Amino acid sequence: MTSWQITRTVGGTFILLSLALGAPGSPIFHSVNWLWFTAFVGANFLQSGFSKWCLMEVIMRKLGARPGECQTQP
Repeated sequence: MTSWQITRTVGGTFILLSLALGAPGSPIFHSVNWLWFTAFVGANFLQSGFSKWCLMEVIMRKLGARPGECQTQP
């Protein structure tokens, strides 16, 4: 997997997990404060979309993940 794929996979996992922990109707509900973590991850995705820079991708590359570009279909 490339660094951008790892970043999006981990970010999506964090969002789903924090929603499950923060939504009162969830079977694994813990506290509504987990929704702040959801907002934090979403804000980071938003800023990386505009700035084209993401700290997690930098970290993934330093850990050995190969850089890669998002593939688009013709």
